[in-house]
Amino acid sequence: MKTELHFPFYARLAFVLISISLILFFLYVAHGILVPILMALLFAILLRPVVCFFNLRLRFPHVIAVMIAVLLFILLIGGIIFFVSWKVGDIANDWDSIKANLDTHYHNIQRWVKQRFNISYVEQQRYLQQAGKNNLPGSGAIGNTMSSFTDVLMNFVLIPLYTFLFLLYRNLFLKFLSKLFKPEHQHRLRDVLFNIKSAIQSYLVGLLIEVCIVATLTSIGLMIIGVKYPILLGVITGVLNMIPYIGILIAGGLSIVATLTTSADLSVIFGVIIVNSAVQLLDNNILVPMIVSSKVKINAFVSIVAIIIGGVLSGVSGMFLAIPLTAILKVIFDRITALEPWGFLMGDDLPKTYNWGGLKLPEFSAGEGQEAKEEKKPKEKKEKKEPDSKGGNKA
Repeated sequence: MKTELHFPFYARLAFVLISISLILFFLYVAHGILVPILMALLFAILLRPVVCFFNLRLRFPHVIAVMIAVLLFILLIGGIIFFVSWKVGDIANDWDSIKANLDTHYHNIQRWVKQRFNISYVEQQRYLQQAGKNNLPGSGAIGNTMSSFTDVLMNFVLIPLYTFLFLLYRNLFLKFLSKLFKPEHQHRLRDVLFNIKSAIQSYLVGLLIEVCIVATLTSIGLMIIGVKYPILLGVITGVLNMIPYIGILIAGGLSIVATLTTSADLSVIFGVIIVNSAVQLLDNNILVPMIVSSKVKINAFVSIVAIIIGGVLSGVSGMFLAIPLTAILKVIFDRITALEPWGFLMGDDLPKTYNWGGLKLPEFSAGEGQEAKEEKKPKEKKEKKEPDSKGGNKA
């Protein structure tokens, strides 16, 4: 007769924390191998409908359908990289103007610091030199840069290759997963895989649509205020916006630097800040709820923590992978009884919108109104049961 071991709560919590620590340590050590595989897995899920179109509708052989889908994906990414590189070369030709305008702003800041804090130019220069000496890169900086460049080139080769193999051997991987579980768990396994596929596809497709809209709106806004290279900066903003919370800040900094190619006027810089802020407000309050309609809802706290952990483990690639991987974990946690509390912790149970004059606006009450209603219900029921002074029930 089998006996089950029941551990106290503190022991189970210790096991969970130890397991999480070991997993994070493994991811940190092996991120160079795992990141291209995980990126390829996401792209394979995204390209699966394209393969099905060529395979089922156009009657292409499976291998040919996979090759065409991956080739189209490579051409799309390559076209974006070529366009950005080409326009960045034009910005580099204006480096003299950028440097002159930077010097103008630098002297204005120096003058303001002297008037405000009574620090002379010589003392300010000494402070900057000391800060520069403390932050000088070590002798291994060149070697680290070359290593990072080599890793990027290697990933450009490995990710399309892994994507092709994931799509080619899809049935093999599915059968492998089915063999890992008992027959009574096959239905739950199919449910988990289906929900993971749906969540990742809806997230990535919505993300691509969001990128196009953000790039278009930013380009139009920068064109209106007279910034040079508006289309390039719009595309960069849209692409960097795929990195939640952090990408838009980097894009804003690049746009401000690009304004220095034509003018040192502060009004143009403020215009760039206003355009990026307005686009970000529209993105967060309209585009994300309407377009990036993932079936898995993750709260903002978990999203930010996941992005920070992803950045520490694997830089920009880790930040990009953080949200979809967290969504996959939530799908799995929600369907395993022992892990349901962790899936609930990752979820977002707050009301998203409310109707006001026919418009759907964000709900800022953070669920407090709903909690008040739920607290009122038991009190109302209790009052109804209390007899009145004449011995009857209150109406």
